[in-house]
Amino acid sequence: MTNLTLQVEGMSCGHCVNSIEGALKGIGVNGKVDLENHTVDVSFDENQVTLAAVKEAIEEQGYDVV
Repeated sequence: MTNLTLQVEGMSCGHCVNSIEGALKGIGVNGKVDLENHTVDVSFDENQVTLAAVKEAIEEQGYDVV
């Protein structure tokens, strides 16, 4: 399993949390949003999902992974 913390800009509320965590869950990634620190902790199997796919899932929700 790969565990990473991603910096994500544009998150500000519970809707942001739900949309990001839901999108990640949809591709088989465990994600936990921290609004205060503007981060998303992700845990995933690199044999199943790429880091690029993780970033894309977040960006498709309207947020910027930096």
